Amino acid sequence: MKWFFLFVVFFATVVSSQEWPGKPVRVVVGYPPGGGHDFTARVIAQRLSEVLKQPFVVENRTGASGTIATEGIARGLADGYSFLVASPAETVVGALAGLKMNYDWEKDLVPVSVIGDTPLAIAIHPSVPVKSMRELIAYAKANPGKLSYGTPGSGSSMHFAGESLKAIAGVFIVHIPYRGAGPAVADLLGGQVPMGIMGMPPVVGPHKAGKLQILAVTSEKRSGATPDIPAMAELPGFAGYSFTNWTGVFMAAKTPPAAIERLAVEIGKAVREPVIRDKLLAAGVDPLGLTTAQFVQFLAREKDTYSKIAKARSIKADD
Repeated sequence: MKWFFLFVVFFATVVSSQEWPGKPVRVVVGYPPGGGHDFTARVIAQRLSEVLKQPFVVENRTGASGTIATEGIARGLADGYSFLVASPAETVVGALAGLKMNYDWEKDLVPVSVIGDTPLAIAIHPSVPVKSMRELIAYAKANPGKLSYGTPGSGSSMHFAGESLKAIAGVFIVHIPYRGAGPAVADLLGGQVPMGIMGMPPVVGPHKAGKLQILAVTSEKRSGATPDIPAMAELPGFAGYSFTNWTGVFMAAKTPPAAIERLAVEIGKAVREPVIRDKLLAAGVDPLGLTTAQFVQFLAREKDTYSKIAKARSIKADD
């Protein structure tokens, strides 16, 4: 009888792995349309829909630096039919900055895969009278408190990048957190905020159209999407300055392993397809498609890196 029971459990696991997904899947993004995570989520969702023959429907649940959407996944049904497309803010980075969370991301969520990683862009409105990061730093020193910079949210990697920039350069620039990159970019384009730090996808197009200027990227090397724009690490005093904004996929902690494994495999396949890869690269996203095990190791490194920065810079989510 015992062996019969084990056989039934094994058979059910195999069948569920083969059959998932058997109905539409919710793809939850904690930020408004128009931002980098929304863009990446929609690219992957469309491809998963085509390959797996079920709708993967993107749902934008905004607010509180992505934590509202994350709580919904953490507290929702762990049936494999909802997953979160997350940034560092609502998981490892936000927690280290003291962002208010009604969940424990390390216990209530399970890592699935990382779709891709993107450097951050430091961009300005054309009305700011500078043409380079050197000039921007000099302008900020001469006009303390006059500049402000918008980010997709408090406790985000963009927030960490901005506060680290201020500390290294010795300048005072006011942080303005938004409900996502979409609203932040809209205000930057409209001149309501003179400077912004956000992921590459929503600003590459406006930069190339001359509607705003990207002064630098925050990765250690230049971005392939904008090879003419310097990396911050090229500036004197900024060696090792590196902040990126990865797009990770999480499910509720008790989700069936078969669904987690299948989703991770399909994401990995999708980002390796030339059409998908080229689309992501053109927007400044470096396709990764990490396995679940690789993602776990990746998160451990992120936690170690950002915990040191949070302590050294005294970065808090309400700054």
